Amino acid sequence: MLVSRKWLEQYVDLDGIHTNDLAEDMTKSGLEVEEVRGPILNDDKIVVGYVKECVQHPNADKLNLCQVDVGEGELAQIVCGAPNVAEGQHVIVAKPGARLPGGLKIKKAKLRGEASEGMICSLQELGYDEKNVPEEYKDGIYVIHQEVTVGEPACPLLNLDDEIIEIELTANRSDCLSMIGVAYEVAAIYEKEIKLPEPDVLIAQEPSSDYISVKIQDQEANPYYGAWVIKDLKVQSSPQWLQNRLISAGIRPINNVVDVTNYVLIEYGQPLHAFDYDRFDSKEVVTRMAHEGETIKTLDGEERVLTPQHLVITNGKEAHAIAGVMGGEESEVQNDTTTILLEAAYFNPGVVRQGSKDHGLRSEASARFEKGIDITRVKEAAARAAELLVGIAGGKVLGEMVEAGSTEWTPTSVTFNAREINQKIGTEITVDEMKNIIERLRFDYELNGETFTVKAPARRQDIAIKEDMVEEIARMYGYDRIPYTLPVGVMNQGGLTKRQKLHREVNHYLQKAGLNESLTYSLTKQEWSNQFVSPEIKEQNYEPVGLALPMTDLHSHLRLSAIPELLSSVQHNVARNQYNVALYEIGSIYLQEQKDEQPSENVRVAAAVTGLWENHPWQGEKKPVDFFTVKGILEGLFDHLLDEEVVFEKADLDRLHPGRTAVMKLKNDVIGYVGQLHPLVQKEYDLQETYVFDLNLDQVLDAVTNNESYRMISKYPATAQDLAFVVDRDLPAKQLEKAILEQGQPHLESVRVFDVYQGEHMEEGKKSIAFNLLFQNDERTLKDEEIEEARHTIVKHLEKEYSAVLRG
Repeated sequence: MLVSRKWLEQYVDLDGIHTNDLAEDMTKSGLEVEEVRGPILNDDKIVVGYVKECVQHPNADKLNLCQVDVGEGELAQIVCGAPNVAEGQHVIVAKPGARLPGGLKIKKAKLRGEASEGMICSLQELGYDEKNVPEEYKDGIYVIHQEVTVGEPACPLLNLDDEIIEIELTANRSDCLSMIGVAYEVAAIYEKEIKLPEPDVLIAQEPSSDYISVKIQDQEANPYYGAWVIKDLKVQSSPQWLQNRLISAGIRPINNVVDVTNYVLIEYGQPLHAFDYDRFDSKEVVTRMAHEGETIKTLDGEERVLTPQHLVITNGKEAHAIAGVMGGEESEVQNDTTTILLEAAYFNPGVVRQGSKDHGLRSEASARFEKGIDITRVKEAAARAAELLVGIAGGKVLGEMVEAGSTEWTPTSVTFNAREINQKIGTEITVDEMKNIIERLRFDYELNGETFTVKAPARRQDIAIKEDMVEEIARMYGYDRIPYTLPVGVMNQGGLTKRQKLHREVNHYLQKAGLNESLTYSLTKQEWSNQFVSPEIKEQNYEPVGLALPMTDLHSHLRLSAIPELLSSVQHNVARNQYNVALYEIGSIYLQEQKDEQPSENVRVAAAVTGLWENHPWQGEKKPVDFFTVKGILEGLFDHLLDEEVVFEKADLDRLHPGRTAVMKLKNDVIGYVGQLHPLVQKEYDLQETYVFDLNLDQVLDAVTNNESYRMISKYPATAQDLAFVVDRDLPAKQLEKAILEQGQPHLESVRVFDVYQGEHMEEGKKSIAFNLLFQNDERTLKDEEIEEARHTIVKHLEKEYSAVLRG
């Protein structure tokens, strides 16, 4: 809701209250202020001028030499290039020294040899939004068509000196979707009087009932409908003050008839609609639920297909409006309109919501009907509109309004005790203070001892139970005045759970390993939702969960893997010349066991890495990321978390490189995969070699034990041995490593592969693998004989079991 300070001052005296203080006090009372804007322009050197003479510039075909009265006695000569400038116009003049929006300072100058003492301004130059500039002034200066005084400041005239307060309203405060509603709130905050409009309509003797009748077929969907016929209107531009009010509320002026209905919409929160009576083509209004397949062409030019869930306004035959949502094009008010049918009604919020949702039409009117309007002010709002139409459009209001239904309303009563309120808030507010607050809110009440019975006004539909009054009293008393205390007694210090600590450890490890954390959408597009799914998930035949009403096709399904969105982020960076990218994400995927059931979440860690892993130009060292880089990161993570060994097994997975992909197994259960993107997929994403992994973090963390171990650093030296074996090319190095470790006991501490060779001097189908073995005893120095014996055992075992040949 956009609230104009100058408009608000029509209802509440704000003298001495700074706008920022007003915004702060509104926020403290429960109306959250998002922003205070303006003023756009407030410069006394921008004034109203009168063009006394306008001739062509002697040295330029497209410039005019104007003699302008700016209220200083002597005429100011101004060079103007606007095509619509002419003698006899009142215009806006920026005198020398004025500063326009954007910082342009006006100075005396010479243009094509002629002196220019200021600038005749267009609305755009004064800070107007292009959409609010009338069509006739889009390519020229603004010409004033109302009574003005030469030399008077022009900024107030165009409302450029106004300040706008933007309020973020919660769904329950529909009363503040109007200037009057906000005025009630501000008057309550400052304990001030409120000056409400008092419509006074000049009614003709000729009755509206001679022209129209009203019939409601569904009283529940449409409790009240009023129609007023107004004749002899002249449709034209609205006066400047009305345009100013609408622009301050974010609404574009159209013409005086439509502008009046929009003005009352913002002032009262009551949507109204004006039909062209002659185009309505009937003497009756019938409101009913639409027929199946019935159509209407709405004001936006779209053909809408209706269903029996939509309430429509008809002329007894065809629909001319979707009630509370949008009017029909056929009976739209146009420049030649002279008679209108003014609608003032109350529609069921649920019915309006249904029509708005089904047709994707969200308007200022539907927003208010959906949240609930003040039914007791429907007629008053119509009278206010009629009064304005008489004054600014020359209309003739025919008799009394023709009505059907009722605006009767039974107020909600809420009873509470002062002691209860204080107990809930934690205060000692007196009964008199509570009385004062209720009176400031302008609620009717009865007091019996310390017990209040409050009757909520129709504008405050959010007041229904005792707790609502607790909130009202607390916020008007002042949240900042409520005392605060610390809990008494034993306080348990907060802390992280084991799971939370492990999550942080994983984050810290991956960041120290060189990866950067990313956060992508849990929603992805349909074609990505089944890609890069880990084998243990895929074999369960989970289908991605689709949203019923996705806001965009790019985010229509819950993900089964984070990899597609991570790759999209990598692609985005590479496209902007960031070629070395390493991203990871810890997040959930969503697994639905059966359709229409709530999906369960599985927390996983996924990563995508491309480019150089090491780059030291001064050392001439560049190392691109490869499979073993990413595998090493994972092995380090497992060593940090687990006592159990995680095994990597070669795999052939969809969209991954068949020779550079492995699944990870923990206790023979697959927990994820690691590998390079298939070259065709890399081309699809426009990437070089890129490696990914997807790991079931929940399963890994479930296997973490609390066992903490400590081993003293040995004071005895270790002995290293290197062994190289020629084996079949398909034999995994891990298998040999495991066998060496088993056979080298009890003193073999570690085994590490440091070289693999399968070049031209190697027999076909064979490879050489070199291992570094480290022997150590914590209690003494090992003898050469012990190491030689272990070495001999290892060699013999590998020769027998794997046909390995020891290289000399």
